[in-house]
Parts: sequence; structure tokens; C-alpha cells
Amino acid sequence: MSPSRLHRFRPRLLDALTDYDRRRFGADLGAGITVGIVALPLAMAFAIASGVKPEQGLFTAIIAGFLIAALGGSQVQIGGPAGAFIVIVYGIVERYGLANLLIATSLAGVLMFVMGLFKLGALVRYVPVPIVIGFTNGIAVLIGLSQVKDFLGLETPKLPADFFSQIAVLARHAHTLNPAALALAAASLAIVVLWPKSYKMPTAPSGLLARLRRLSAHLPGTIVALVVATVATVLLDLPVETIGSRFGGIPQSLPSFELPEFSWATAKQLLIPTVTIAMLGAIESLLCARVADNMAPIPRHDPNQELMAQGVANFVTPLFGGIPATGTIARTVTNVRAGGQTPVAGIVHALTVLAVVLLAAPLALHVPLAALAGILAFVAWNMGEWREFVRLRQFSVQYRTILVGTFALTVIFDLTVAVEFGLILACVFFIYRMSTLFRAEPVAGADAPEGVQVVEVFGSLFFGAVGKLEALAAQPPGTRALVLEMHRLISMDTSGLDALSQLRRELERRGVRLVLAAVNEQPCSLMRRAGFEDELGCANITTTLAEAYAAALAPEPPVSPAG
Repeated sequence: MSPSRLHRFRPRLLDALTDYDRRRFGADLGAGITVGIVALPLAMAFAIASGVKPEQGLFTAIIAGFLIAALGGSQVQIGGPAGAFIVIVYGIVERYGLANLLIATSLAGVLMFVMGLFKLGALVRYVPVPIVIGFTNGIAVLIGLSQVKDFLGLETPKLPADFFSQIAVLARHAHTLNPAALALAAASLAIVVLWPKSYKMPTAPSGLLARLRRLSAHLPGTIVALVVATVATVLLDLPVETIGSRFGGIPQSLPSFELPEFSWATAKQLLIPTVTIAMLGAIESLLCARVADNMAPIPRHDPNQELMAQGVANFVTPLFGGIPATGTIARTVTNVRAGGQTPVAGIVHALTVLAVVLLAAPLALHVPLAALAGILAFVAWNMGEWREFVRLRQFSVQYRTILVGTFALTVIFDLTVAVEFGLILACVFFIYRMSTLFRAEPVAGADAPEGVQVVEVFGSLFFGAVGKLEALAAQPPGTRALVLEMHRLISMDTSGLDALSQLRRELERRGVRLVLAAVNEQPCSLMRRAGFEDELGCANITTTLAEAYAAALAPEPPVSPAG
């Protein structure tokens, strides 16, 4: 392939630094620290919910967050572990093991980089909206279900990956409910929901209450909930499970580099997990970047560069024990609202998480898992677009079938099956709609000579619509020629051309001549390249109806090379 067809690797950071100044650095520094504080509890919560250790989420936020910001194609996107991956990662760990998760993530990184290199970033935008809404809402339901155990403090074995099996396990152990865990989780959820979230506060507040409100608006509700729950657990000696009791704490050190054992035999078994991670990461990151573009007056993101950066991050992060990463909507929105302007904010966010890990890791020993469950319950609720279920009656049956089908399959089976089903169903409905647009109708009031039938065809003649063309072979007795007026036929594929060729042969067998009038450029080019122009005869392809009538009344029919 020509190098000009490959995407040129150029991170958006290089453009942002050309006119960088102290004012922009101050804005990026404040936003980056804010997002780093927000990312801290989320990274641990996402990792625990995914079935891995909390430090793996933190290492992902540090390494992937840094690489995505430094190499990406968006000005303000924040990368790291995401809620959308919880269900996928949990299922892969259950089925294939942690080592194979790391291999699948690195392979997915390679696939994402190749997608960006070959300029396939724009194709992600072609995923239909009902599919995106369906699997997003399905993932949100599964995240919420996965948190029931810690939210209620149930004493259960490790939950299976299957939806109905999880419900059965939770129901069997409902009698082990821990009131202290439930109270902590409910309080944490309430704090996150009710805590002020606006960073645009008055510059000159008056009074103590206004100053406190301004200060509280700069403290993320997730951190407040985490601190309050941890302090309550320690001071009241609550009998709840903590990070220390389940995982033994978080190491106060940098992650170590380690190559996972790799073999082609293993890689073949990981094809589906690899593709799932790559496609979900690509969709999530590019949707997130589009959201950011609409929120801030910044240059629009480069989807191919963003995919290449996501690929590098997902290839490198597992080498340090990290999990899949992508663009994260909640943290990106926080970055924009906090005043982030360039990728420097994303880099500061990663360094902030690193600093907290190096300086305050021992404090995580006492973080109650119930508090993280309350935070994740809020994340799951915010992730879902629940209003779309209420608005379903406003849309077509096809839209409703795709959305509800994708949602149900995501919950019952898995994301891969759901997206495959959704795409296949969307294609089937699209083919059906396009076929209904193609019409072949007699021209009313046409001043055609006696024995000449005129039919106007319009739309797109493709494999889904050829049946309507085949019906034209049945012409009334006494018909000398059939004229197809084609100026409103916008496109034709090879199946349509084959149907046209069969129509010509069937009409010729019945002694009826086929003449085409006003053929557009695309169908005409296809006819010429496929040899149909010679088969029909150039005299039978005309530019006007008058010329078509003259060709139809010509005394000698054209000689066809085929017969």
C-alpha cells in the first residue's frame, strides 16, 4: 500500500505546544489535578469490579492515561480504565485467566493501532445509534448487578460471569446481608449524587456559606464519599470488607515490567476477546472524543490518531499488569468543566494518580468495598441512557427491535454476540428499506409509439431489489420494445446488472427489444466495464426518450454477441 494512504502519526500534543503559555498551563494543571483525584477511586473500583486487583486499575490510569494524552488525537480526552470494560474483563478473566487477559489486551492494542494506521477511525461512526444505546444500557445493568454483592455486604463466593447465574447466587445468599455495608454504600451513593458538581462558581463569593460552597464544588463527590466512608469504618470499627482485608492493600511502588508468556496457539484462542476489547475500546474512545468536541471550543479530534494512541496504550499497559483502557466520558467531561485545554491536562492527571500511589498507598487499606460499590452504582446509572426506553414508541419498529435486542443480548449473553446481532439486524433492515425505495413504474401519459412500453426506474438497483426488475419480463402481447427510463436510477450493483442482463435475454426470447434511456454515470460505467454495453448494443443505450423511441422502431434489431 502507498504510504500516502496510511495515516501520519502526529499527536495532537505537538500542535497544542506550539503556542503554549503560562495561562494555559495553569488551566491544565488545575484541571489535571482535579481529574486525577476523580480518577483515583474510579480506577480502583473498576479494577475490583473487573475481578482484578485495585492496583491494576491505578497502574492503568497512570500508564494508559499518560500515553493516551501524550499521543492521542484529542485536545482534552482523558484515558484510563472504563466502566464499559468491567463486564468484558470479568468474563475474560473467568474464562481465560488473568495472563490471557493481558495478552488479549496487548493484541487488541495492535489491532487498534492498525485500524488507525489504515484510516479506519471514521468507520466507527457507522455503528448505528440503537446498537450503541443498547449495549451501553446493557453494560450499565451488568455493572449495577455486579455491585449488589458489595453494596449489600453479602457473603458469597466469587460471582460467575453469567447474568442468570449471578442472580441465582445473590438470591441464595441474600440472608447474609450486612447492615453496616448497606449503610456505607447508601451513604456513599447519596454523597456522590447530592454533592455539588459545578466548577463554575462566582469569583468573589460573599459570606461563609458561599465560600464553603465554592470550596466544595472543587472537591469531587467520589473522593468525599470515599474519605467519609473510610473514616467512618476506622472510627466506628465497622464489620465491613475493605481493600486491605480482601487484597492486602496497594503496593507503594511503581509497577514492574513483565512480559506475559505468549504463543500463537494461545493467540488463536483469544481471537474473540481481542476483537471485543479492540472494538469496544475504539467505539468508546471515539464517542467520548465526539462528546468532548461538542463541549469545548477546541479543534475537532483526529479519530485515526486517537485510535493509534489507544493502540499504543493498550499494548504497553498490560506489560506492567494493567487492564484495557479507553477514553472515559466522565473524566473527560470533568476535565473540560475544570478548564482543561490541551493534552497536558491528561498528562497531569496521570502524574497526580502516580503521586497519590507513591505517597498515600497505605491509606487504601481501610477503604470499604461498600463505598466503592456505591460509587459504581452511580457510575452505572449515569452510563445508561434510560430515557431512550421511554421514547421507543416514537421510533420505528426496526429501531426498537435493534435497541431492545442488543440490550437483551448484552445482558443475557455478552457484548460480542449483542453487537454482531445488532449489526446483522441493522443491515437486514437497511437492505429492506433500500429495496422499498426502488420502483419500476409505467410512465403515465407517455407519447410512446404503438407497441413500445415505457417504464421509469428509480432508486438503487441492488441485490435486494432485483425481484422488481425481473417482473418486467412479462409484457402484454404485441409489445415490440421495452424502454427503461433511468435518469432517476442513482446506482446499480453487479447483482442489479445481472438482473438487467437476464431481463434482456428473456425479452429477446419473447421477441421484445430492450432500450435504455438517460442512464446515469455510475450505472453506465458499470455496464461498460462489465461488457453489458456491447451485449445490449450501443444503439439501444440512448440519452433521451425520443432517441429511445427511434431505437425501438429501428427495422433491424441489434446483434448480441451472447446470442
